Amino acid sequence: MDQSKIGNYLKELRKSKGLTQEELSEKLGVSRRSVSRWETGSNLPDLDILIELSDFYDVDLRDMLTGNAEEEPMDREIKETALAVAEYSNEEKLKVTKRFHYLYLVACIVFAIYLATIFIDSLAAYEGVFWYDFLQGMTLGISFGMLIVGFIFTGVGAHKLREAKLRMFKKLAGKK
Repeated sequence: MDQSKIGNYLKELRKSKGLTQEELSEKLGVSRRSVSRWETGSNLPDLDILIELSDFYDVDLRDMLTGNAEEEPMDREIKETALAVAEYSNEEKLKVTKRFHYLYLVACIVFAIYLATIFIDSLAAYEGVFWYDFLQGMTLGISFGMLIVGFIFTGVGAHKLREAKLRMFKKLAGKK
């Protein structure tokens, strides 16, 4: 899949409708920066947005995925399958996002417990007590560990990590 070719095609389609990136982004409910990234080929829209774009521009979804117009229109069944895949993908993203929200919540609660142990330590004479020091270390480690995992999987590096995994799987499968 040639992302720059797809990006140029998306740009041509937008310009043929006489829209700016800002206007298109408002219609789709995405940021202008996302539209810019699609058109430069640095990344692609999610499948559900690609389907929405194909309907908006009245072009075939396959044309958008190849970056050029073909004569033969897409079968209705294929389009429905693509929509189902997009819905499934969005549901999976929502599940993962909810899990990370829970992880962040747990990290915040555990960190609050850590802060409470520091406050209690300043009031009472727990200094040097093994179980108390263990509790402080464990709560601090858990909270920072969860935050680091969250940053890794929700940050910019996560995309690169997924791409590296995909390349590795393709290499293992014998594809280039």
